[in-house]
Amino acid sequence: MTTPHHVVGPPVIIAATPVRPLPSPQPAIAPALPPVCAVDLMTVDGSAMFGAQWKTKEAKIIEVPAIPDAMPEFETTYDIDPHAGEAGFDDSAWPTILPTELEAKRGGGKVSFLWFRTTLTIPTRLGDFDPMGAQAVLALCIDDYAEIWVNGELPRAAGRPSPATVQGFNMPQRLVLSAAVSPGDTFELAVFAINGPISAAHENTVWFREARVEFY
Repeated sequence: MTTPHHVVGPPVIIAATPVRPLPSPQPAIAPALPPVCAVDLMTVDGSAMFGAQWKTKEAKIIEVPAIPDAMPEFETTYDIDPHAGEAGFDDSAWPTILPTELEAKRGGGKVSFLWFRTTLTIPTRLGDFDPMGAQAVLALCIDDYAEIWVNGELPRAAGRPSPATVQGFNMPQRLVLSAAVSPGDTFELAVFAINGPISAAHENTVWFREARVEFY
């Protein structure tokens, strides 16, 4: 009876997966401390301090051609219309809503998307508070999810918590608008609000739980 031989080959070296550097600049993380000043954008007076006029429009899912390198069986795919996060997007034909109507339950339920747009202008004063040089943070919570565009950009970073893209079911989002604002600075906001969970579409609607500008 022969004894089986164990063939031992050269050692297999498994190279570590290279860590790619994160793109720069990275979205800033908002402070965890209480703000020095906070303004509620869901009130008429609060939005008026920033000259904000809110507009809204439902977004549609549309069928479009697949991307060039898609597998052969995928001839079409889907997109969102309109792309209202782009800088300078023309929302002049959209209906204007009062800040107090941000809490209204919009959309038809199920798989539903809505855009909300406004421009915020930093005033000279906010009551007794002088915003000059302060860090400004936008604090939002959307039922159920949201993506926040600022001046045509969607701040985000792969592989770590991001202040602007979807955070979780009814999770507050806090996005640094500027590390140091000056009176007259403007921020073009576009909030893409999403009903969810998408894979378990239900009878819920889309609405704001909170919207503030915080200063530090």
